[in-house]
Amino acid sequence: MRTVPAVLSALLLLTACAPSTTGASPAPAAPKPAASQDQAFDLNQLITAAKAEGSVVVYDSSGDIEDVAKAFTAKYGIAMEGVKSDSPETAEKMIREHAADNVTIDATMYEDGGVLVGQLLPQQVVHTWIPGDLAGDIPAENRNPLMALAKATIFAYNTTASPGGCPVKNIWDLTEPEWRGKLVMQDPLGKPTVLSFFTQLDAHGNQALEQAYQARYGKPLQTSEKSATFELIKRLAANDPVLTGADEDISGAVGPKDVKDVKIGLMSISKFRNNQDKGYTQAACTGMQPFAGFSYPKYAMIATKSKHPNAAKLFVHFIMTEEGIKHEIAEGGVSGNATVRPLVTPEGLKDWKSDLFHTDSAQLLADFQNRQVVSDFWRVNHG
Repeated sequence: MRTVPAVLSALLLLTACAPSTTGASPAPAAPKPAASQDQAFDLNQLITAAKAEGSVVVYDSSGDIEDVAKAFTAKYGIAMEGVKSDSPETAEKMIREHAADNVTIDATMYEDGGVLVGQLLPQQVVHTWIPGDLAGDIPAENRNPLMALAKATIFAYNTTASPGGCPVKNIWDLTEPEWRGKLVMQDPLGKPTVLSFFTQLDAHGNQALEQAYQARYGKPLQTSEKSATFELIKRLAANDPVLTGADEDISGAVGPKDVKDVKIGLMSISKFRNNQDKGYTQAACTGMQPFAGFSYPKYAMIATKSKHPNAAKLFVHFIMTEEGIKHEIAEGGVSGNATVRPLVTPEGLKDWKSDLFHTDSAQLLADFQNRQVVSDFWRVNHG
């Protein structure tokens, strides 16, 4: 059994907001366990075993999990509870439950890939299971950890306030005085996907940022910081962005037709539902250089000590099909199953591949190890 100090140490690693006092490099994480796959998979046998267990609880950072739960229960007659929970809270709860041998969360749709590969998988709090009958439809890069879908966070504007198109053409525009206080985004210190966007940029996006700078200013970037990414972070943070704790607040600041103050929102594509639900006039900043936003993966993980392991497996199977994932990608997104085609593309986002900066799954551990440095750098420059 894991000792209490070990659990507390694990929980501290989850807190990107904690200030760094030593500057020491983080210790390397334990190797990532291999994904499991049943040798002889039989879906009907799995359904029978899952029904005998009777229920399943799944945590997700999106409220869409409630619609998934309804569809799952309607299809299989198994009571599924879908709970919306932010990634840090989900990880903390799963770590505590695992240590106490009192697991209530059977599976999770988890979007913080850094914590997943740096902590939850090596500590065997969760594990990856691949449905045998779908394995051939899941690309190798999506298998370990198992990517259920990719979502996106994009730069958006109000088409009523800016009928000529997005007023921002280049990401470096947002560092200029005229855009001071006009970028609305989630606080990176509380939103793992935004923090990972920065660490991923530093890993494989610096060249694109340098090219965008050259296009914007007509000269090469000169910086005393370690990279173009850190220069961008410094300038963005110092330009007084409006920080929120929810994408709904960002959409509310940017999208209403009668909005007076023109702002740019860095928000989830799921909030484009407000165009229909609330009459907002939001669109993606298509053509923005070097990208209009970023995509990030969400992983389907099973709790290693789940009391309903077969029902958890059946959920993973369900979410890897179009019937299950359609509830998560209704406003835009890409399934981890290559045979499932995207349902919609948000207004203004023309091409998922070329318009977005994409997470590299090979860099997830580096995300985990580097996030404290990036967090501290953001804090210092925003403060």
